[in-house]
Amino acid sequence: MKEKIKKILEEKQPQRAKEIARRLNSTSRDINRILHANSKDFVQAEDCSWSLAPSAELVVAFPSKKWLSTSQFEAALTAVESPLESALPNVVFKLAPDTRILLEVTARLLALCNQLVDAGKSVTIDFRECRATSAYLNRVGFYDLLDPRVIILPLRPAASTARALLGGNSAIVEVAKIDLQHRDNEIPRRLYRSLAEHLPAKTPLHTILGELFDNIHEHSSSPIPGFVALQCYKSGNDPHISAVFSDNGSGIVGTLMPTLDASVVERLAATGKREEIALIEAVFSGEQLSRMPDEGRGLGLKLTGSFAQKFNGSIIVRQETFEVTMRHAGGKRTFTSRTGLRKMRGTHICVKISLTQ
Repeated sequence: MKEKIKKILEEKQPQRAKEIARRLNSTSRDINRILHANSKDFVQAEDCSWSLAPSAELVVAFPSKKWLSTSQFEAALTAVESPLESALPNVVFKLAPDTRILLEVTARLLALCNQLVDAGKSVTIDFRECRATSAYLNRVGFYDLLDPRVIILPLRPAASTARALLGGNSAIVEVAKIDLQHRDNEIPRRLYRSLAEHLPAKTPLHTILGELFDNIHEHSSSPIPGFVALQCYKSGNDPHISAVFSDNGSGIVGTLMPTLDASVVERLAATGKREEIALIEAVFSGEQLSRMPDEGRGLGLKLTGSFAQKFNGSIIVRQETFEVTMRHAGGKRTFTSRTGLRKMRGTHICVKISLTQ
């Protein structure tokens, strides 16, 4: 009965007990008894009307989509308070029925959940209406890196499908933790082998993927592990490969901006864009930034940009509160950006490589 009362108040509030009783074919006495016995769920005003108690949960509800994109993921976050900055102690991510999520969304969800737990929040992911997606996440290794304190509804998988099938499908490189203390050279080798199965020969895979892997391994300053993953999407109207590289540390801007010479910062400001956005565009387009001591990261990002250009690909770079997208098509390179995103620490890169060449 309590849940039925909640549904009525969700439709319209406040309401008096007799109005609720009429809807439920009950008596005001019985409804008042339930309302008073559940003071954590219902509050009464001075005029004796009832409303739902303010929630202690921040619910992020993702829309029902065949494939949930990063734009839709960010829109769902923007529709509510910033989870990392909200005073609410509990955060719930709710998946709609029949919604599948792209690898780049998987990476952002994984990073954000771990950051929230690290910040002392209670986190729940509700898959009760979308159990197939939970099974997919298990296959790509999401649960292997997800903080064990995150609550999974209806149930966290008892065993890792990713570990059981590790390396058994060249179209998938399961989510792999980048251990800052112990470099695992098998991770970039797995990425090379997977890409080599689907791209033309003589592609400079070793240099490109190795640089991105090294950037996280060498420059991350976060106790939350970074990770990489890859998936090949062969069917549909947009066959492509997505490779994700996530670092929960200081981010590209946080790492590079303090090292830049004042003249370089002035040059970035002169573009008319936010200096942080202009910096991301500069390093991915291969622009030479004088007196940038962090040459390793700069080289890796420049090579990644060149790689995307070769395959008419795109790169999405998600920073703390903004993202920059670089696209290549018909020999032309374009940049777009989105600002005002909800806070997420680190750098989260998705390299998308077209398979329609």
